[in-house]
Amino acid sequence: MHQGQQTHPAMKDGYGEHSSERQPPPGGQPRSQPTVALSGNGLLRTLSRDGQLYILALPGLLFFLIFKYFPMWGLLLAFQDYSPYAGFWKSEWVGFRYFAELFKHPDFLLLLRNTMAISLLNLVFFFPLPMILALMLNEVQRKLFKRFVQTVVYLPHFLSWVVIAGICFIVLSQSDGIVNKLILLAGHQPIPFLTESNYFWAMLTAQSIWKDAGWGTIIFLAALSGIHPELYEAAMIDGANRWKQTLHVTLPGIRHIVVILLILRLGSVMEVGFEQIYLMTSAPVSHVADVFDTYAYRTGVQNGRFSFATTVGIFKSVIGLILVVLANKLARRMGEEGVY
Repeated sequence: MHQGQQTHPAMKDGYGEHSSERQPPPGGQPRSQPTVALSGNGLLRTLSRDGQLYILALPGLLFFLIFKYFPMWGLLLAFQDYSPYAGFWKSEWVGFRYFAELFKHPDFLLLLRNTMAISLLNLVFFFPLPMILALMLNEVQRKLFKRFVQTVVYLPHFLSWVVIAGICFIVLSQSDGIVNKLILLAGHQPIPFLTESNYFWAMLTAQSIWKDAGWGTIIFLAALSGIHPELYEAAMIDGANRWKQTLHVTLPGIRHIVVILLILRLGSVMEVGFEQIYLMTSAPVSHVADVFDTYAYRTGVQNGRFSFATTVGIFKSVIGLILVVLANKLARRMGEEGVY
């Protein structure tokens, strides 16, 4: 639009229609616009235009509503001495009594240590591996070989923890395990992987890596496919080899995805996998295997103390929420978008 040219009043509202109905009546005030009707019409237009997308999103929305938001009403159990016979409304309200009991418990620091240690090992060793594996797969030129490798690394994700625990017992058993048989053939003494506490955390981390590292590459491969090829061509013209292209083009291109996944990972720092730890726990390693999940199940569920089990869950959620908020603020200060 040329400088000095006046804009038609009807074009300021975004519709771009030169309608006389938009002009104020002669000698009077502008007519009030039916905002509710316009909002309703706008909603109907949006639903008619993107109805298929909303239908596709409906199962996910229902999942979160039914399994994530509606059960939050049950968090009130942490502030009650809940009894299934008395019911929800007739159970005695006890305030923060169970929170005080949790923090004063003699095993609280032990549970916190085990939970944070296992989560930290997963964060340091497991979290970067899907990105590294995705970068390696991205460099493979032969599509057939690339698909074969992807299939091999994806398959363990579909195995349940029961199957993985069984495989682990067969492979690492001190008497009949394949690994210890190889160690005996090499002239060394067998190693008690399953009953020695020094190996327990490393074994859990290795299991998580084997099961889900390949599956985690899906997000990073999708992010890598969004990097424009012209950036690599410009880097090649400037004389950058493959390593420098990875450092200056690939990694900056997926940095925002890495930051978002890291923030979300910090939100589940207290979730270390109940099923995995419960299946691998034995008496000799119980002092390094007992975490908040197993403790809540043993003390809260098996003993019928549902209010105490709910208290443990709230404590874990609050810690995750605090870490997400702090990590998101730090990411935004560093120039990243963050989660919100």
